Amino acid sequence: MTIKVLSTVLYMFVVFYLGYRGWKDTKVATDYMLAGRRMHPFVMAMSYGATFVSTSAIIGFGGVAGMFGFPLMWLTFLNIVVGVWFAMTVLGKRTRRMGLALDCMTFPELLGERYASRFIQGFAGLVIFLFVPIYAAAVLIGISHMIVVALGFDFNTALVGFTLILALYVITGGLKAVMYTDAFQGTIMIVMMVILVVVTYSKLGGVIPAHQSLTAMADLMPEKLRAGGMLGWTQGIRFGTPIWLTVYTTIVYGVGIGVLAQPQLVVRFMTVESDRELNRAVLYGGLFILLLPGVPYVVGALSNAVFLQTFGKISIDMAGGNFDRIIPIYIDQIMPEWFSGLFLMAMFAAAMSTLSSQYHVGGTSLGRDFFHKAARISNGDTFKVTQLGVAVTIFMTLVWAWVLPGGIIARATAFFFGLCAAAFLPAYMLGLYWKGMTRAGAIVSMLGGFAASMFWLLFVHLKESASIGVCEALTGLPSIAAAAAKGSWPWLLQWVDPNVVALPVSFALAVGVSLMTKPLDEAHVARCWSNFR
Repeated sequence: MTIKVLSTVLYMFVVFYLGYRGWKDTKVATDYMLAGRRMHPFVMAMSYGATFVSTSAIIGFGGVAGMFGFPLMWLTFLNIVVGVWFAMTVLGKRTRRMGLALDCMTFPELLGERYASRFIQGFAGLVIFLFVPIYAAAVLIGISHMIVVALGFDFNTALVGFTLILALYVITGGLKAVMYTDAFQGTIMIVMMVILVVVTYSKLGGVIPAHQSLTAMADLMPEKLRAGGMLGWTQGIRFGTPIWLTVYTTIVYGVGIGVLAQPQLVVRFMTVESDRELNRAVLYGGLFILLLPGVPYVVGALSNAVFLQTFGKISIDMAGGNFDRIIPIYIDQIMPEWFSGLFLMAMFAAAMSTLSSQYHVGGTSLGRDFFHKAARISNGDTFKVTQLGVAVTIFMTLVWAWVLPGGIIARATAFFFGLCAAAFLPAYMLGLYWKGMTRAGAIVSMLGGFAASMFWLLFVHLKESASIGVCEALTGLPSIAAAAAKGSWPWLLQWVDPNVVALPVSFALAVGVSLMTKPLDEAHVARCWSNFR
């Protein structure tokens, strides 16, 4: 316990010092919202990765890997190829150039200025402000579970205490404070992940014996998971079964593609000075994502073999059925005490880096994108309203963290990633590359993608529709797909992620409506493309 307390105190000291540096360097709105547009590529890449990978990946998805095994490694592959390389080189460079040409400070402002629409900026800002607290709450729940297991605090005490620490430097220091602390936190996370995977493999006799041990445990797969399609932790999942659809449509596809339209990540492309910095950031970011979340997925799956060897139980039994507790229990029960203290520090880093970015993007969405445009307040007042928006976002996150049920971390993450992709990705991506994309096309695409995603969540996708209860109140069924014959494709739609349907609908609306509606003024389009030379 002494090691845990000392490492936590030292970590907090460094974080508050970096937060203080960010506050001292924040003089104008550009500093608060875009870190002055002169951030070093290493800092940008580490901030991008640390924001991308949070306790939802390490604890939430690591726990999911404890149930479903190595199929989750496909998400790591997509994270590197799509979330880092494609995002930074294909979208990032044009985002930076267009954002500079249009003098944009936020992701919704980039969309609004690209289509010369106050409605688009306000709508995007409102969606982000309303729904980012759900994603943030999942991260907050994850770190609070870790604090409960590692330090013995009450869950509610952990929630409130951690929230107050974050509020202190995010509200005052803006994006500079967020990115400075992110770079430090990302470095800690990398070191801890290397130690974690090395120790895990060593406990099982090496890489090959470890995987052989896990393969030989296939007959221990719980009957409920076997009935849902699981063959084994290394053997994979039967195609077309409910679990296959959950893993590959919600987790791999939903999160792997949804990352491209994450507002807290997109804004980081506008914090560097040139395209060269983005090219350099790809290497840093790719290595970061290989270790995080790659390591938690591997360790989550292998935890079954380690727990069986040590306690005679598999992971889900050790966690009492709550897979959000698998990784915290593994660290507390399996890893040496000195590491559990340092790993707690890494979890602080993962949670704080993501939460600070979520709080910041929620606050800027309310202050800059909604009130600034709707009320047409001055830039000076926008600064103050944005800080107030950050505070409101923090409070809403705390409320959601009290309301959401256990085992929600991975689901809430997938929900937010999918919603952002359906609502924003077509307007964002086509807006960067297609001059013929129109204001009407963007509006219809955003509204249609959002509506399709929400309809699927409320009436079709079983996890959400059953929990929310709107479908049952109106139809008497937890999902409208439940009325179909069991085992049929309509029945299986209950496990198909909303984004599988909503994102294609959104893209089709964007292209179709743009081809049929009046193009934007040529002078405005030329201004948008003025830096593409």
